[in-house]
Amino acid sequence: MRTAATGLSALAHEGRLSIFRLLVRAGPKGVAAGEIARRLEVLPNSLSANLNILSHAGLISHRREGRSIIYTADFGVMSDLMGFLAEDCCAGAPEICAPLADVLARVACCPA
Repeated sequence: MRTAATGLSALAHEGRLSIFRLLVRAGPKGVAAGEIARRLEVLPNSLSANLNILSHAGLISHRREGRSIIYTADFGVMSDLMGFLAEDCCAGAPEICAPLADVLARVACCPA
């Protein structure tokens, strides 16, 4: 419960959600911090603060490549969070969660 609340709290900000979605689209190769700032038109100090919050929540990680810091989404943590949100879905009525099942089937190609 605490881990889910931390992750959801980190994502409950338009800027952080945009960063996370960009990193999800980039996949395991990730995106350099400077490129994130350019693509999202974010000031470096705001980007740094938002990256720290996402990192603290375990949603992203980073690695150094030369002079660049490359950020990546943690797909395992993302999957766990999505699973937590859908865990109690349906309450005996599968038609309630059919749209969610369709979305999950479409994104089944995501890296684990």
